[in-house]
Amino acid sequence: MLEDLPLDPNLHDRNGFDCGVPALDEYLSRFADQHRRRGITSVYVLADSEAPRLILGYYTLSAAEVDAQELDERDRKRLPRYPVPCFRMGRLACRTDQRGKGIGSLLVGLAVDRCLKAREQVAAYALLVDAKDEQAKLFYERYGFSAFAGNPLTLYLPLGK
Repeated sequence: MLEDLPLDPNLHDRNGFDCGVPALDEYLSRFADQHRRRGITSVYVLADSEAPRLILGYYTLSAAEVDAQELDERDRKRLPRYPVPCFRMGRLACRTDQRGKGIGSLLVGLAVDRCLKAREQVAAYALLVDAKDEQAKLFYERYGFSAFAGNPLTLYLPLGK
């Protein structure tokens, strides 16, 4: 059974993870636990309960804010004219040998679900993500993310009404 778990450096094999993007692999192996411990970001891994050391994918979440002027006009109308609190999914990666199995979609869904639950305790308007390139942008747009007005590779997904 697949499980969405906080990163446990004593359990999860960070060095064995390969998503094909060296910067994302290096982040997980070298910086993820440091950032987790320092309160910079929360790191979640997807693992199979039958093989819990093997990380199938991961994502990170942190607090953020956005200038409402960066958002689409229809969203901007309902927001105040000062920075709006949000969540940021700083990284999302899937093992190369798991591509095409829906792991990326599952990770996005898990991140959104986690943000919706956190939103019950701490206000946040949207989930932000910085796409690495046009292909990543298209991936996020399939899930309803919209591009910022001034930066087409930064996208957001409103989390409620």
